[in-house]
Amino acid sequence: MSYVINNGPRPVAPATRERVLAAIKELGYRPDRVAQAMASRRTDLIGMIVPDARQPFFAEMAHAVEQAAAERGKMVLVGNSDYRDEREVHYLRAFLGMRVSGLILVSQGMSERAASEIEAWDARVVLLHERPEALDDVAVVTDDIGGAQLATRHLLEHGHPYVACLGGVPNTPAVGDPVADHEEGWRRAMLEAGLSIEGRLFQAPYNRYDAYQIALKILSGPDRPPAIFCSTDDQAFGVLRAARELRIDVPGELAVAGFDDVKEAALTDPPLTTISSDRPAMARAAVDLVLDDSLRVAGSKRERVKQFPSALIVRRSCGCA
Repeated sequence: MSYVINNGPRPVAPATRERVLAAIKELGYRPDRVAQAMASRRTDLIGMIVPDARQPFFAEMAHAVEQAAAERGKMVLVGNSDYRDEREVHYLRAFLGMRVSGLILVSQGMSERAASEIEAWDARVVLLHERPEALDDVAVVTDDIGGAQLATRHLLEHGHPYVACLGGVPNTPAVGDPVADHEEGWRRAMLEAGLSIEGRLFQAPYNRYDAYQIALKILSGPDRPPAIFCSTDDQAFGVLRAARELRIDVPGELAVAGFDDVKEAALTDPPLTTISSDRPAMARAAVDLVLDDSLRVAGSKRERVKQFPSALIVRRSCGCA
């Protein structure tokens, strides 16, 4: 029976398989997944930890990972770290204790405690949406710096004297974090255009609600910027809401661009110019890597970091018709 249920390890004659399947249906048999996990020391589960599934980007990425995992016969458990190291470690311990096949981690900057936990369990972990700090890390990332440069250059090409940036929070890791890379891309585009960045980078949480409060202060001040590049689309939604409340015309008086191209970006008023990446392909790559046993072999020559290109999605918030 086990060879039929598990499709191996030895082949079963078609007639025998049909008799076994008929008996399973008649008896109402269901495999004991816990017993299977104890025997194999692995389950058909993949753990995924995200900072905040309420944010559209992480929700869409988790959905893409779930679809990719289903194609491989796996299920996904999702935990929210809430941008807190202790919550990330909590879910690491919980998922690894469940003997998941592997972990896909969207981290805000992996702490030493989290790294120690992964090492102690000898777990297969793929970093998603974050550039690895060590060469041995396995990761799927997008070109965050290049994408931010594309967006900032495009706003400058509209003739604006400068572009302000809505970046991350004060404790955003300087290296490896996507938002830090978005800030760096904005910085490079500004400097290559010969423009000062002094006083033009504003710190803000990544969600629309807090970004809205920050934007109200920026846009109602005496030095209102002519254009703003936001490190996330969710921040850009907050900026658009603040501009509407202050009766500032977008894009006539203020150009706005975001990063992520979540589905809602096409439905804002005006529709949001933003940076896109192929999330379904990134999700499939992450699932493939987390299930790839060859990556556990020392000296493996398999590609351990997969980078996907960024693309500029032009809509009306930047001033394009």
